[in-house]
Amino acid sequence: MEHHPEQKALVILGSQWGDEGKGKIVDLLAKDMQVVGRCGGGSNAGHTIWVDGKKFAFHLLPSGVLYPTVTCLIGNGVVMHLPTFFKELEALEKNGISYKGRIKISDRAHLLFDVHQQIDGLAEELRGSSQIGTTRKGIGPCYSHKANRIGVRVGDLRAFEKRFIPGFKNLVADIAQRWGDKVSNVDIDAEIERYRTYASVLDEYIVDSVEYLMDTFKDGKKLMIEGANATMLDLDFGTYPYVTSSNPSIGGCCTGLGVPPSRLGDIVGVVKAYTTRVGAGPFPTELLDSLGEDLRTRGAEFGTTTGRPRRCGWLDVVQMRYSIFLNGFSQIALTKLDVLSGLKEIKMGVAYRLTDGKTLKSFPANLEILDDCTVEYVSMAGWEGDISKVRNFDDLPAAAREYVLKAEKLMGVYIKYIGVGPDRDAVIVR
Repeated sequence: MEHHPEQKALVILGSQWGDEGKGKIVDLLAKDMQVVGRCGGGSNAGHTIWVDGKKFAFHLLPSGVLYPTVTCLIGNGVVMHLPTFFKELEALEKNGISYKGRIKISDRAHLLFDVHQQIDGLAEELRGSSQIGTTRKGIGPCYSHKANRIGVRVGDLRAFEKRFIPGFKNLVADIAQRWGDKVSNVDIDAEIERYRTYASVLDEYIVDSVEYLMDTFKDGKKLMIEGANATMLDLDFGTYPYVTSSNPSIGGCCTGLGVPPSRLGDIVGVVKAYTTRVGAGPFPTELLDSLGEDLRTRGAEFGTTTGRPRRCGWLDVVQMRYSIFLNGFSQIALTKLDVLSGLKEIKMGVAYRLTDGKTLKSFPANLEILDDCTVEYVSMAGWEGDISKVRNFDDLPAAAREYVLKAEKLMGVYIKYIGVGPDRDAVIVR
């Protein structure tokens, strides 16, 4: 039996509040991979890739699916909304992309039902003025059921009468007990028949993902792990409670796919050249003026999943150092540098000062402390001109190079990739 002890997984993670452009970086690096695994989240993720002027938006499928040589694995940590999954397959077919035999779903992944989306919206409404800005895609309720041990898993579709039907009825009964007539009646029989159809189609996609990954490493195949959402939305380490319901930081790669830490190789943190966040919650470097509006327009900062306008602000080095420490990034991919072109002055947040003059060492868990902070900035000169055709670092305007090098020095991690435009190939590799 041949072993490949040197075989390590390449990891791509979001390092801010999401929407950093992970899909583009995954797409860039996936061409050298045989397997791309998604380890968390659900259809609340939106990864956009432009190919020859055509826009592909993925919510559940790993972004590597556009390569005919890549097999995509949806891991146990993902919550699967099957109607969305089949819609994405349809979109691939429409665009002439063959995926036959190239998509695998972990039998341990949990199923997310339409009723989960219903209660997600209801729960958000009940929060009133303290809404957290959920995407209302049912993610939180589905993970809640998982944690309460009444979730239904993909593998249950294979034992339809024995496992799926009683499991689904139990889940609906739990929702009815908790939500009463606030939830519109679930037509249990119709749903069971719908899922019976899904089960017959899905059978060929379902795998024991742990066994599949063991074979992947044993056969010397290259694996990339694609994170969804981002570190500051992590259930443990993000700006709680304004977070998602999974662990989109490095720990989620191990628990959401079944990969041991010793198998993790390079960990690439995707960082936008400025910062954005969707929904409510703290955002220290947010620009609440016309400049924030300007960044939103220039960067087309509207949610891929929800269409919501994103809040925009300067690059936050304090937040990034926290993210770097947690994830152990070995490289950084800096995206959307082109969006800053044409600004007279560009800033970077470099320290958080409290009202008593103290400087915080790290990003605080306590949101009151965060509210009390003033961000200290360094200011840099902007640059003019279109940089979207530049493919060599030395060909960037001097001020753009300076911005990248300053960010690299302050973050302490090598910036290997620089996104300079929306197109698939608009990337500088240093």
